[in-house]
Amino acid sequence: MFALALILAAAASATPPGLELVGVVLSRDRPVAIIRSGARTRSVSVGERVFGGRLVAVAPGSATVEYGDHRVELPLSSQPPEPSPARPAADAVAATAGRSEDVSDATRSVKTMRRADVEKRLAGEIPRILAETSVIPVRRDGRVVGLTLSRVPSDSLLLEAGLSAGDVLTRINGTEIDGMGALVGLWPRLQFASELTADVLRSGEPFTVHVNLR
Repeated sequence: MFALALILAAAASATPPGLELVGVVLSRDRPVAIIRSGARTRSVSVGERVFGGRLVAVAPGSATVEYGDHRVELPLSSQPPEPSPARPAADAVAATAGRSEDVSDATRSVKTMRRADVEKRLAGEIPRILAETSVIPVRRDGRVVGLTLSRVPSDSLLLEAGLSAGDVLTRINGTEIDGMGALVGLWPRLQFASELTADVLRSGEPFTVHVNLR
């Protein structure tokens, strides 16, 4: 039993190979680091566990992860993310099969997506989305009341889900988006949600983006 405990402790303190910091969100209340290891990407706050370690610090260009009795400082990756390969026409047809529930009109967009497909695409697209998406806080009476998506990557999951450049994101699954902290804080809950609903303002008018995950 003692030997087994030593093996488990060694495994927990080992630094995973290929660990990479692909993004940071600096917030006075809850700084967040987006860390990638192989094909997996995690968004974590200071104090939370990630890939066998614990995030202990986030700076403008780096993040520090603690593994047992040593710490690893990860510099923010400066390499542009590789573009996602275009899907063959046959794959595109297969991906859209069975989406008879998809509806779009002037006030809403309702789509159905396979969870496995979404997770697979997110694994490859998150670095690109982080690098190419521009978000601008919208303030009213000195308070942030939403985030404007001033730029959205072409052919990305965001566009396919129903969002567009210029949308002002005000609420996701009932939670008000009053800053980047609120948006990032939703990530743990959204990973297991079966429905995603985003309330936005599009050209000044209310618009709802709804995605069913099956």
